[in-house]
Amino acid sequence: MSSAIKKTVVGEIIMGDLHMSPRPALKHGNASSSLLHELMGPYHKGKGGPGGWIIMIEPEIHLAENIIVPDIGGWKRDRIPEITNETFFSVAPDWVCEVLSPSSAGLDRVKKMPLYLEQKVKHIWLIDPLLKTLEVFENNESSWVLIKTFMNTDKVRVVPFIEIEIDLSMLWI
Repeated sequence: MSSAIKKTVVGEIIMGDLHMSPRPALKHGNASSSLLHELMGPYHKGKGGPGGWIIMIEPEIHLAENIIVPDIGGWKRDRIPEITNETFFSVAPDWVCEVLSPSSAGLDRVKKMPLYLEQKVKHIWLIDPLLKTLEVFENNESSWVLIKTFMNTDKVRVVPFIEIEIDLSMLWI
């Protein structure tokens, strides 16, 4: 089988347009998997943290006519009390994390961020594994407000997960 056939894509429909993105590079996948690992115990399972969240990697989300797939999505359990047998969520997450890559950064910033704002997602994290940065945004109902940008080996406690410290260096290894 040729290498071109082995490659897969992620398809999203945003504001009526189909967007096809290649599967993430290894640095991208490592950053999202490492962050998911940091959050799952304390927030998804309540081990060493407050619990109360459903956190998933690459969840498919249907919002009106849009179909989006953030790198990581999180819902407070009071909004999604259980995970059903559906193949997608139809409720906007409370928090999303997009891991930027050269092929998807424009889509994430220009198309998806306004959609997340419109759908009342409360927090967005943008991680750039090449620049080794984390940008934390909060929805103020009319725009995204940049709370802070972190980099390299910073140890952070940021909304909505302030109860634990995340060592950013773990995302880049």
